[in-house]
Amino acid sequence: MSYVQVSPGIRPDLLHSAEGRWRAIVETRPDLAPAIDLQRALLLLVLDLSGTLEQGRMPRLSLPPKYLAAKLARGVPVIAGEPIPLPVPILTPPMLEMCAALAEGGAGDAARHIREALAGGTIEPGSLLTASLMRDQNVIRMGAFHRGLSPDLLWLVGELAVSPFVHLLQRTLFGNASGELSAALDQWNRGYCPACGSWPAVAEVVGGHRTLRCSFCSSAWERTIYACIYCDEKSEKFVTAAPDQERKDRRIEVCANCSSYLKTVDLRELSPFPLLSITDIETTDLDMSAMEHGYGRPAMKDLKALKGQRAKG
Repeated sequence: MSYVQVSPGIRPDLLHSAEGRWRAIVETRPDLAPAIDLQRALLLLVLDLSGTLEQGRMPRLSLPPKYLAAKLARGVPVIAGEPIPLPVPILTPPMLEMCAALAEGGAGDAARHIREALAGGTIEPGSLLTASLMRDQNVIRMGAFHRGLSPDLLWLVGELAVSPFVHLLQRTLFGNASGELSAALDQWNRGYCPACGSWPAVAEVVGGHRTLRCSFCSSAWERTIYACIYCDEKSEKFVTAAPDQERKDRRIEVCANCSSYLKTVDLRELSPFPLLSITDIETTDLDMSAMEHGYGRPAMKDLKALKGQRAKG
C-alpha cells in the first residue's frame, strides 16, 4: 500500500481498524491492492472531514420529531425534500482532493476534468453537494452530460464529500429519538434508508439480527419481514445463497422478480462510519458472483414520487 499523510483529526481507533482490515484483504486478494490503495486515500479524506465537522456546529433545523414521524409513516425519508443548509466552504476543499485522489488512483483525466469544473465554477460545488444530499441522480447525470463529464464519477465525488455531513445529520436527528419519532423508526419496514432514502450497501448480521446498512449515511435498521428489500418479494423467487460453501458467513440475497441482489455478512459488531465501505470491498467476490448470474443493483429510489405516498406497513 502507498503511504498517505495522516491528519491528526482522524480517530486513531478507526484508522487502526481500517488498516488491519485492508492488510487482511490484500493478503488474501493481492489483486485488490490498487483498489485498496485508492479506498485508503479516499477514506482518509472522509475521516479527516468527519473529524472537522464533529468539532463544528450543525445547522439549526426546523424539523420537529412529530413532523419527522409523520414523514416516516408515509414512507418518506426524513431528509428528503428538506432545505438543509450545507457547510459548502468546509466540504469543497476535501472534494477537490478527492478528485485528485481518484485521478491518481486510476480515474485519470475523467477525475481531473471534474476537479477543474468544480474549481473553475463550471459546476457550482454547492449545487453538486445539495443534489447529492437529496439523492437526485437525474440532476447530477444531466449536469455531467451537458458538461462532458463522467456522470458516475461526478455522483461518486459528490457522495464522498457530503457523506460525513449526512452521517452526522442522521445521528443528530435519530440519536436521541423518543416518543413518536422513536415509534416511527421502530415501525420503519422498508428496504431503503429512513434517513436519506439510499439503498443499503450490505446487510450485516450481528447476534442473529439482520441489519440493513445505508450506503450513504451508514444508518442501520431492521425489517420485520424477510423479503427482497427492493420489491418485497417473499416467494420462492427470493432466495439466499452462499456462493462459497466454505464461507457461509457471506451470502447473497437474490430476487428473480426484480433481478436484484444484496450482500449479507456475519460480523461481531456493526461497521462504524465510514468503514462500511471496507465491508463492501471485502465482499467484491459476491458482487461478481451475483452479476455473473444476471443480478444487479437497481437505480436510486425516486424520493420525489414518495411525497404523496400513503402510509403502509
